[in-house]
Amino acid sequence: MTDSWWVRSVRDLEWTSNQMGEYCLLAADEIAITLNVLGKGQPMALYHYEPHQEGFLVLRGECELIVEGETRSLREWDYFHCPPGVPHVVVGAGDKPAVVVAVGSRLGGGEATYPNDPDPRAAYEAYGEPNEVPSPL
Repeated sequence: MTDSWWVRSVRDLEWTSNQMGEYCLLAADEIAITLNVLGKGQPMALYHYEPHQEGFLVLRGECELIVEGETRSLREWDYFHCPPGVPHVVVGAGDKPAVVVAVGSRLGGGEATYPNDPDPRAAYEAYGEPNEVPSPL
């Protein structure tokens, strides 16, 4: 993003929306940080695993976590630590939109692997083209 420090309200940053929810990229140089707003049944991503560790903190609402084929409920202030190579997806589950912070390392290269989707690009396209939207917060 930049080599200098900055302070901004996430309400003023660029937000993107498609059928996977609404999200805002906060940083992406060495660490990717996204703020995600997920409605009931909206997945944050396709079921996948990464070559880097990730972390997910539910700030508001409820989600379902599918990890290594198991389903777990996540509530406000629940944190999911995901080591490299662990298949997972976070899905909105409550009657009100969930707000989730996702953090992942971007050092060392490598891309996500999608064990259930031989053509993840086509699967993502089925969720619709991301569009810029105002902050949902």
